[in-house]
Amino acid sequence: MSSLSTVKQLRTSAKAQRRFGIGIRLVIAVFLIIFSIFPILWVISASLNPTGTLATQTLIPPNPGFGNYRELLSMDQFPFWKWFGNSLKIASITSVVSLAITTVAGYAFSRFRFKGRQTMLKAIFLIQVFPSLLALVATFLMISQIGDVIPALGLGSHTSLILVYLGGAMGVNIWLMKGFLDTIPRDIDESAMVEGASNWQIFTRLILPLLRPILIVIAILNYIGTYGEFVLARVMLRDSAQYTLMLGLQTFAAAQISQRWGVFAAGALMGALPIMIIYLALQDQIVGGLTQGAVKG
Repeated sequence: MSSLSTVKQLRTSAKAQRRFGIGIRLVIAVFLIIFSIFPILWVISASLNPTGTLATQTLIPPNPGFGNYRELLSMDQFPFWKWFGNSLKIASITSVVSLAITTVAGYAFSRFRFKGRQTMLKAIFLIQVFPSLLALVATFLMISQIGDVIPALGLGSHTSLILVYLGGAMGVNIWLMKGFLDTIPRDIDESAMVEGASNWQIFTRLILPLLRPILIVIAILNYIGTYGEFVLARVMLRDSAQYTLMLGLQTFAAAQISQRWGVFAAGALMGALPIMIIYLALQDQIVGGLTQGAVKG
């Protein structure tokens, strides 16, 4: 009888420990959720607050409405739609071009063996180790001098900003693409070669359809990083009509954020919508692409 009671006590103790562990995890999870959601709720509340100032900001605004949104979209001094379109254009072009270059380069590094391959891969990796801000001054001087010869590629041009973005994101993307391609069996290539297919046919007809998860990942990462970038855009762009959304909102905030906090909050929320929609629609592909590409380096 004593042994049975001991077993029952041990089982009861184990159940209590499991319940205690589950309770602790739930408390931590609830705390993290509240900690993450509270800033978003605060910004949403500010965008609906008709007073629109920091001094009168409350979590539940009195008489909420969409006046801040109407004011934001009707201001001539701060052209929200122009900035929004510039951000969409720059982010889209950067993502598409970077994706094309990254895919071809990753395929070459994964499938072909040529002199200097390992050295180039190591160089690409080492370049990414250094913070991009270290090259900010050099980038500014280089683009400035190029602009003296080719004005379209100089300071104040979206084209030059896109080229700088392409150079900064290429290294990480190539490694992601190569890692994913290494998980695809080479038997596919060899079987196609036996049938007389060329390397280009193998790449476009067999390999490329299998790259859909990692293509989505790289495109989204590029898009998000470029869409929300501020430092390079601040250095490269001069005319307010060429500003990206992040740069335009910073200009607006520096001028009158305390008096028109509600308008700024409305602009921030509207600017975050594309990223939110993209992530919610493709979150499964993001996780799948990153995990599958990390299996084999």
